[in-house]
Amino acid sequence: MIPFVTDPPRSVCILRLSAIGDTCHVVPIVRTLQHAWPATQLTWIIGKSEARLMSLIEGVEFITVDKRARLGGPAALRRRLRGRCFDVLLHMQLSLRASLAAWAVPARVKVGFDRARAGELQWLFTNAQVAPRVREHVLDGFFGFPAALGVRERLLRWDVPLPQDARAYAQRLIPEAQPTLVISPCSRHTLRNWRPERYAAVAEHAVRRHGMRVILAGGPSELERRTGAEIAAACPVPLTNQIGADTLPELLALLARATVLISPDAGPAHMATMVGTPVIGLYAATNPMRSGPYLSGRWCVNAYAEAARIFRGCEPEELPWIHKIEEHGVMDLIRVDEVNAKLDELLGSRP
Repeated sequence: MIPFVTDPPRSVCILRLSAIGDTCHVVPIVRTLQHAWPATQLTWIIGKSEARLMSLIEGVEFITVDKRARLGGPAALRRRLRGRCFDVLLHMQLSLRASLAAWAVPARVKVGFDRARAGELQWLFTNAQVAPRVREHVLDGFFGFPAALGVRERLLRWDVPLPQDARAYAQRLIPEAQPTLVISPCSRHTLRNWRPERYAAVAEHAVRRHGMRVILAGGPSELERRTGAEIAAACPVPLTNQIGADTLPELLALLARATVLISPDAGPAHMATMVGTPVIGLYAATNPMRSGPYLSGRWCVNAYAEAARIFRGCEPEELPWIHKIEEHGVMDLIRVDEVNAKLDELLGSRP
């Protein structure tokens, strides 16, 4: 256990700027620390877009960093924190940009990953490390940080208070008990994305076989808008296209009212986990054992092993744990009938 100036510490700063899925994994860490040390002041340094959702968490001070500012971002952060000193900094992000932000944070103890996992020179910006662990889910890896502080309990709590206007938005789209499938079709990593016509085929199956309402959800990027339009055009049954029409709190509220989400390896898969909605995750480019929706492993369509054999010529166990198989055509390994079968099984297992 890492020794403190005070025990429990008076102040803990968490550094995790992005992305939205990884910040979702940080929420149970926050809840665990709040439960263990209710008098400790928690500060979270986070990216601006992610803060639009996470700043709803009560009892935490949020400091946003403009990730586009490059070297100006850490300098501005250092000025903002002048005169302050945290007991502990939890440096939970492996990127040089995040490490420069960690440099700007005054703290007596700066905790990072163990040397084997401290990629992108993170170890140069810390003076304490978590215990070494191998081949575990990202969220389990994050729990190594409170464990390093002597907090062994793990609270899997993601409760984020939703604003009333976000709840009203979701209720307008899902007003009653009709089962609803939300499809969030895009990752910003384009080689993780499934074909629009395959999403359309699953949407048709959901409507015709199960009488479901289908809603498309996602951000306002040109890729997401185009993908949504292509799915709608290819789908012979009605669906609602809300891509680009909601905020992050509204999307979280929508997922909370949904029956199930279908998504590739992207932030909405982890947002759905936060609100207890099962996720049919589409995984071939990335390993769902490491980055899949934490509570929905049973429902993921996992083609990662097949992708390793086809595109890397080896078994997945021979690849580094963080290895991504982001190759053209890799997501075509996931078949429509596999996704439909998962949807059938999930709906059959729920009351």
